[in-house]
Amino acid sequence: MRPGAPVSDHPSLSELDDAQPFRERHIGPDDGGRATMLAALGFDSLDDLMRAAVPGGIRASAELDLPAAASEEQAARELRALAARNTPREPMIGLGYHGTTTPPVVRRNVLEDPSWYTAYTPYQPEISQGRLEALLNFQTMVGDLTGLPTANASLLDEGTAAAEAMTLVRRGNRSADGPFVVDANALPQTIAVVETRAAALGIEVVVADLGDGLPEGPLSGVLVQYPGADGAILDPRPVVEAAHERNALAVVAADLLALTLLESPGELGADVVVGSTQRFGVPLFYGGPHAGYMAVRAGLERHLPGRLVGVSVDAEGRPAYRLALQTREQHIRRDKATSNICTAQVLLAVVASMYAVYHGPEGLRAIARRTHRYAAVLAAALREGGVEVTHEAFFDTVTARVPGRADAVVSAAREAGLHLRLVDADTVGISTSETTRRPHLDAVLAAFGVDADVDDLDARVGEDLPAGLLRQTPYLTHEVFSSHHSETAMLRYLRRLSARDYALDRGMIPLGSCTMKLNATTEMEPVSLPGFADLHPFAPAEDAEGYTAMIEELEGWLAEVTGYDRVSVQPNAGSQGELAGLLAIRGYHRAQGDDQRDVCLIPSSAHGTNAASAVMAGMRVVVVKAAADGSVDLDDLTAQCEKHAEDLAAIMVTYPSTHGAYEDGITELCKIVHDHGGQVYVDGANLNALLGHAKPGEFGGDVSHLNLHKTFCIPHGGGGPGVGPVAVRTHLAPYLPSHPMHPDADRRDGIGPISAAPHGSAGILPISWAYVRMMGGAGLTDATSVAVLSANYVAKRLGEHYPVLYKGHNDLVAHECILDVRGLTKTSGVTVDDVAKRLIDYGFHAPTMSFPVAGTLMVEPTESEDLRELDRFCDAMIAIRQEIDRVEAGEWSPEDSPLRGAPHTPRALVGAWDRAYSRELAVFPTGYDPDKYWPPVARVDQAYGDRNLVCACPSPEAFAE
Repeated sequence: MRPGAPVSDHPSLSELDDAQPFRERHIGPDDGGRATMLAALGFDSLDDLMRAAVPGGIRASAELDLPAAASEEQAARELRALAARNTPREPMIGLGYHGTTTPPVVRRNVLEDPSWYTAYTPYQPEISQGRLEALLNFQTMVGDLTGLPTANASLLDEGTAAAEAMTLVRRGNRSADGPFVVDANALPQTIAVVETRAAALGIEVVVADLGDGLPEGPLSGVLVQYPGADGAILDPRPVVEAAHERNALAVVAADLLALTLLESPGELGADVVVGSTQRFGVPLFYGGPHAGYMAVRAGLERHLPGRLVGVSVDAEGRPAYRLALQTREQHIRRDKATSNICTAQVLLAVVASMYAVYHGPEGLRAIARRTHRYAAVLAAALREGGVEVTHEAFFDTVTARVPGRADAVVSAAREAGLHLRLVDADTVGISTSETTRRPHLDAVLAAFGVDADVDDLDARVGEDLPAGLLRQTPYLTHEVFSSHHSETAMLRYLRRLSARDYALDRGMIPLGSCTMKLNATTEMEPVSLPGFADLHPFAPAEDAEGYTAMIEELEGWLAEVTGYDRVSVQPNAGSQGELAGLLAIRGYHRAQGDDQRDVCLIPSSAHGTNAASAVMAGMRVVVVKAAADGSVDLDDLTAQCEKHAEDLAAIMVTYPSTHGAYEDGITELCKIVHDHGGQVYVDGANLNALLGHAKPGEFGGDVSHLNLHKTFCIPHGGGGPGVGPVAVRTHLAPYLPSHPMHPDADRRDGIGPISAAPHGSAGILPISWAYVRMMGGAGLTDATSVAVLSANYVAKRLGEHYPVLYKGHNDLVAHECILDVRGLTKTSGVTVDDVAKRLIDYGFHAPTMSFPVAGTLMVEPTESEDLRELDRFCDAMIAIRQEIDRVEAGEWSPEDSPLRGAPHTPRALVGAWDRAYSRELAVFPTGYDPDKYWPPVARVDQAYGDRNLVCACPSPEAFAE
């Protein structure tokens, strides 16, 4: 034995391997920090705190039954192995999903850059100018290509965008009557999503062959696919004109790349245009996340669903970007909202917009021409080889008839490394794309048994685009689309925009109800693996074994941590999860013969998306009062249940409550509703306060949606991507989302799809899989405990300066707390907006403002922020309170205080200064900071932007001094 210390003094290999488990990387406070916070709260341990905070009646019956936590290296290896079990092949299936190349400069500096993917929805415009400019580029790109003046800042996917269009045309033209007509040649998943949504709302949908014209009788609107799912290019004008003659609106679902060569739908008379921007540089991701889009003609912009970026002015008179028309949102309009506001894919919209910025109009046209050229040469080769091609005019999709041989052709192509579309026993679809090359063309022809001289055909064959529909109108004429075509220019542009934003890479984002926690690099890296990124959602199941295994494992883990029996990951946002859960409840009641059960009880404190989702599910909303302490008023609940005993469908309740408290009455609430025939929907928005300690499926819930972009670490990405799985008890399992093209044949029939792809945003599920795998049951439980510890520590420190509005069990908050500013507003004139904007000067994103109570701030520190950052935030809030004291004392008026002047831009450092407070206090309130975040604009005038709605890129001259 070599000399040294005694063997017994050496740590074992297993101890060394586990010296720094992932949970210690994820959870911010170390042992010393936890001890300090516990001492401040008067508890000896985390277990003592959680026993005091969580009501005994809801505590989980056992520890989480999950695999032992893996190391980061082990989890990464396992994910690489899962990705390797997928076989992407060249994607030539089409149907709205196409091969594309993400420019490396965009992939590395947007998709894989935490300054973009850890940002929150741009509700604080002064610290979101980079994201907002990128989204304005997106809107301009979509508006130009579609030929309509106003586009929104993205939707969840093409199928749900079409469903939103169906409801928009009914809102925008209330005098129209009759069914919504859908092109039989629309994408099959689009038809299915529209039918699912229409069935819930009681809207009649008629699927018709529009080549024969519109069906007889009244109609509210029509949707035309341009080009069609089978590749055919139908001239939309006769259908659009016929619809207008019958007082209906016309929706066109269009391929943006095709619109660089084909005339814009707006020029052809369309009222609304929808589609997907996936093929603008966004990986296939086995179906998502991808940014859908919608553009509308003048007069319909105020009916647009989702988010709309506009241009206003700041306090210094300069143009500034902002979210426009926010009064449409659910937290204000609730059941009268235009749609669920949680319907955006910001990160993917940024990628698509930067693809257009990088390539510019000529680059996009070149990609489109090459895509079409391959299709044209392929069609000519097939024709000369004796294969029937069904259409004369097409953009990228060739449909070929091979009676009785279709399966053999598709199988031969698969063996050669291609995925083609099996339409039926006699028909094959082939779609070309940006990634199509000569070897792919040769392999397709070989699969058909055609021997062709491709070079000779290329020299002889013309284009197969209809002459009467060739693009005549210009697009992408704004300077931004012609200024950044070199990688150097693009890199600097992306860096300049990200520097204008505040994301988690800069500091804490203490947003209540939003859970802005660490998105670890090890979780994020697998998303870019080719096996996960490059697979078409309709690829054969045998080529998606890795995805199948990962999804089944993740769904099982989610069922375990929530106490439910079955989970579906198809919903690609929390709002979609809400809709799916409510549709499951309605499906269950109807199967029991209780068609009349359509009342959804919603507490007055609930998140506004709840009410909007209930309306979208075809339910009637009845509000339940809140008690004085913010909890659900059980007496009023009982009264409402008795009043609606015959038509009660469900209650939607958030637990812990929207007020951030563990309410003692949750089990009684569930019993009351069940006793009156209703189902209990537990909103999973606050699941970060339950994991490992309580399970909704055990304490009375029948269904919940989960926000993987909150509790399970998928990043917000500036307001999307998201995943909102729905979890149910066994009796509701038959009513989970289905999909006509699901790889599992048993899940093709049912209530219909919620999202366009069978597994929704499957491409980001590796993030949550990695989180659960590396944390294990003990780690998830510990994360919950520390999140609750941190929230109570913040409440304790700040409670001496701002009233904490609500508390729960044993006078403790859950994972978030509400600070009440209303009294200070009365005594000083300083508003909650002033506090939020002043926090920017201190280097923080504001907490959630005025939700769920107007004039308050909801703070959620999460488990990822360490004690130093928590104290920095508390110190800033205390300093702001002291500034309010000076206003109350009359030293400053509210209008001439640093709070009303906030946020202060670098312009405060130069020129005349006539304010009652010093420059130093304005910009360095805690002393000089070399790493200070400087907001690029001063306070933005929200009202001005709504009165002067500008939703496309302004000219560069608008920004001149």
